[in-house]
Order: sequence, then C-alpha cells, then structure tokens
Amino acid sequence: MSLGKGISRREFLAQAGMTALGVSPAARAFAQLQSDADYRLEIAPLKLEIAPGKVIHTVAYNGKVPGPLIRWPEGKPITIDVVNRTDIPEIVHWHGLWIPSLQDGAMEEGSPMIAPGAQQRYSFTPRPSGFRWYHTHIYAGHDFKRATYTGQFGCFYVDPKSEPGAYDQEIFLTLHDWNAYMGGSADASMDAFYDYSTIGDRMLGHGDPIQVRLGQRVLFRVLNASATMTHWLALAGHDLTVVVMDGNPVPVPGSVKAVRLAPAERIDLLVEMNHPGVWVLGETRAEIRKAGMGVILEYAGQQGEPKWIDPSETIWEYRPFARQEAATSEPDVRIPLIFTSKFRGHGDFDYWMINGKSYPKTDTITVDEGKRYRLVMQNKSTDDHPIHLHRHTFEVTSLEGKPMSGLHKDVVVVKANTTAEIDFVASNPGLTLFHCHQQSHMDFGFMMLFRYR
Repeated sequence: MSLGKGISRREFLAQAGMTALGVSPAARAFAQLQSDADYRLEIAPLKLEIAPGKVIHTVAYNGKVPGPLIRWPEGKPITIDVVNRTDIPEIVHWHGLWIPSLQDGAMEEGSPMIAPGAQQRYSFTPRPSGFRWYHTHIYAGHDFKRATYTGQFGCFYVDPKSEPGAYDQEIFLTLHDWNAYMGGSADASMDAFYDYSTIGDRMLGHGDPIQVRLGQRVLFRVLNASATMTHWLALAGHDLTVVVMDGNPVPVPGSVKAVRLAPAERIDLLVEMNHPGVWVLGETRAEIRKAGMGVILEYAGQQGEPKWIDPSETIWEYRPFARQEAATSEPDVRIPLIFTSKFRGHGDFDYWMINGKSYPKTDTITVDEGKRYRLVMQNKSTDDHPIHLHRHTFEVTSLEGKPMSGLHKDVVVVKANTTAEIDFVASNPGLTLFHCHQQSHMDFGFMMLFRYR
C-alpha cells in the first residue's frame, strides 16, 4: 500500500491496520455478541440538541455527551468493549493512565484501530488514581466533524485506595465547543472556529441547574474536552480552591477567582457554598459564555435570574501551586526540543515541527528504563501548546527560567516564545507518544515518539 496524495500517515496506518487484521463480515458480526465486559462503549452518530432548535450532528459514546463516567477502584483489572458503529476506523485513548502501548489507544504506538462494525476489547489495570479521561485519537485534518471536534469523550475516575473525601457533593463538568468551520487568512495560521459551546450537553440556560445548599463544600472535577480552545472558568460570587491538577494533588492548594484550562487539562476545585443566590458558573469571556459555555448554580430556596459577576482578576500560573524550589532529583539525560511552525499556504494549516522535523519525519528518541529524563522545550512559535506525554506522568521543573517542583501533570501549556522543562522517569516500557493536544497542531506534524531500548 503506497502513501498516496490526500491521505495522511495516520489514515494510512489505520487502513493498513485493517488490511493486516483482515476484517471480515464475520468479524463485524462479532460486534453484535453479548458483552461480558465491565463497561461497553458504542461509537455511533448522534443528533445532540444543545438548546431548543440547536441540533449538533456529531459522534458520541452510548448516545450521550459526555460518554458514561467510568469509575473504577485503583489496582483492579478492567475490561472495556468498544463497538464502532461509524463508517470510518476509530480508536479510544485512555488519557493519563499508565497502561501498555497496545492498550493505550494511539495507532502511532501500535494500538489496533477498530474497523467500521467491529469490536475491540481493552483490558488493563487502571493506574494511577485520580481524574483521567477517554477520547478518540484519530486524524481530523480539515474535517471538523471528526476526532476531538466530536462528542467522543468521557470522564474516567480511578478511585484511590483511600481518599479523605472532605466534600459534601462531587460534580463532574466537561467543557466542549461545537460547529467548527474553516477560518483564517493568508497571513494567519488556519484554525477552527466555533458557533456554540457547552458544559456537559447543554448551552447555558438550557440544562438543569446545579443544586447546592448553604454551607456545603462542593468538589468540581472539570475537564476541558475542546479540540482546540483554551477556556477560563469562574463561579460568580465564589472563590475556587485548586486542589488537584490532571488527577494529581497539588503540593500547595490555593484559592483563585478564575482558572484556565487548555485542551485535555483537568482540574479539581473545592468551593465553599457561602454566598446564597442563583449564579452562573461559566467562561469569563462574555462572547464565549453567550455562545453557551456555562451552567446555572442554584442554592436551595433561592429564585430569580442567574447572576454573573466578572472575576476581579483572571491571572493564571502553575507556579503558585508548586514548590518554589528546584526538583531534588537531577535528570540523567536532558533532551532539547524546539517547537516551530512553517506557513503552508493560503487556505491551509501550518506545518508544526519538533527540532525542525514534522511527524512522521520527527526523530524517535530512545530511552532506558529507570532513567530520569528532562525535556527542555523551547517554544519559538507564536502559539501556546498544551503538551501531552502518553502513558507517563511528568513533574514540571521549570517555567520561563524559574525552577519549581512537586507539580505532577500529563498536560502542560508551553506558552508562546517561552521555555518549559518537565521531568519523567522512564517507568512504562513501550512506544510512547508525545504531542500537542491541540487537534490541528497534532494533525499537521506536532508529534514524536519515545522508544524504550
């Protein structure tokens, strides 16, 4: 099979995988069999009404957005059957989990694609504990009705063996943007633009309010499942205490007026319900909030129109939640990574490059199990990049030249024209994908692989 014009390497790998697997009508019929798995996900088209008269034609899991919350005890094996009811090959990535490459759900690591009509069983032991998530990991390119532009995402919570549980109510929230179309100009990077935004499956004002009581401590577990958009979130009239990032407790919990979440980032926010009323929890930017990015929060016994109050400040940095000193462990190896882009031409996206090369031509870096690696990431582009490392958790060790330690994540934003450093221990052998989680950046070259020796 040759790599012909108009087909990406990711699409080529998917088709080659289907040929190698020899998917037949009998194999497709297997998807009809009764599943004895712990969970079953069905990928299928969905007409999602996000507000009266506003219907999104998308693809989702089990006929809803987000997909079902998968909640599972730490250390207990799980099986998940996934059936593909669409007409293109699909795959599910288990974001933030330390699992084998073949189960991780990335074709670049060797995970098998799920052919149209076929079923795939994922079997692994979820770890580490905390807030993870799952989503499709296919190529979208110019098709804004594919990949993470769709409703294919869901929350995955790994219950720790012991948790303080110092809250009265727990609420999962997912942020997403819809109805993308092409935009841009000859002197600007092409990107996706959106008509609507939702928290969960409804626009602001068109879903059930969150019900709370005075004196409660409410834990909000928030996921930004947008393909490309960074969001700022605030709860009118209340402070937000950051306790966890990307499923990992922060060394220094702290109170803020608003939080910033790049694509794929998660955050746990503890909020004291101490200001009775009917409020809006939503995007701080008015135009995006008006497009639907918000939800109403209602105290028991309170009525009236929901109120929005602009937060007194929208300043966001990782550093206040980390220790303000250098990491105690020095890396065994430093790996310099330079991020750049190259204008591709009018009406198209830019090429994205790591050390001057665009995937699949990027270098594959060999690592040794047990060694500690420091990725020194220099972003020479004018875009921020939410960087994700599969199958590992990393420690953020420096941002913009300032050392820090103790903050463990699986997505970190490397701001435009800055340098960031992260450390990871090579503790999970197998091919490991590294990429920007902004869908169009990933699709157009912003990926590379680590290979264990």
